[in-house]
Parts: sequence; C-alpha cells; structure tokens
Amino acid sequence: MIRRVLEAVRLWFSPARMRAEGSTPDYRFSLANERTFLAWVRTALALVAGGIAVDQFLTDLSWGVRTTIALVLLLGGALCALRSVNHWVRCERAMRRGEDLPATRFPALLAVGTAVAALVVIAAVVLNGADLP
Repeated sequence: MIRRVLEAVRLWFSPARMRAEGSTPDYRFSLANERTFLAWVRTALALVAGGIAVDQFLTDLSWGVRTTIALVLLLGGALCALRSVNHWVRCERAMRRGEDLPATRFPALLAVGTAVAALVVIAAVVLNGADLP
C-alpha cells in the first residue's frame, strides 16, 4: 500500500516517467485533463480562502465553532489540492495506456462536503444571531 502511494507521488514530479507510459495521447485530451486539474486547484484555493474568512470574519461565533469550521474548510482545501494532482496523473496515465479513465467519487464527496460546510456556517450564524438581545 505505502509502496503504491509512493510510486504514485513519484509520478507527480517526474514528467519523464509519465512519458514512458504508453503512447502520447491527442494533445487536446491532455489539455482538457490539465484544465480539469486547474479547476480542482481553484476549488482547493476557494476552500482555503473560505477557511481563512470564517476564522477572520465570523468573530461573533464562539472560538470552538469558528475554529472547527475553519479547520474543516482548510483541510478540505488541502485534500482537494492533493486529490487533484493524483487524479490528473491517473487520467493522463490511463489515456497514455489506452485505458478507460478512472472513476472517482471525489467530486460527489467534495460537493456534499461543501454543502454541509455551508449549512453548518448558516446554522452557526443564525443560532449565534438568535443569542443577541
């Protein structure tokens, strides 16, 4: 398991190893794969920005609630960034080998996680506002 993970991470930083896999796909597919990767990175950046915003601007929330929400968003951003490069490599490798593109549940998990985080923030803001005189 660890060996497999390390091998995958080595591909992230080794374009020569990637080129050694199969044959070069149509460049349009590689560029589409790269655009998808960049969209995931933008999503990761948005989650990080959201975590920082919760921590800095929702100061009326209790420290524990604010910190928990911020950490969940920050960890989601980190996970999304790491998952994006892993998905890019897996897709590029599959295209080079002439295999089906890998299936992933991550977009669904990311969407549900983001929705849950938004609902928690809404609930925290509404409940905190109910405490005001």
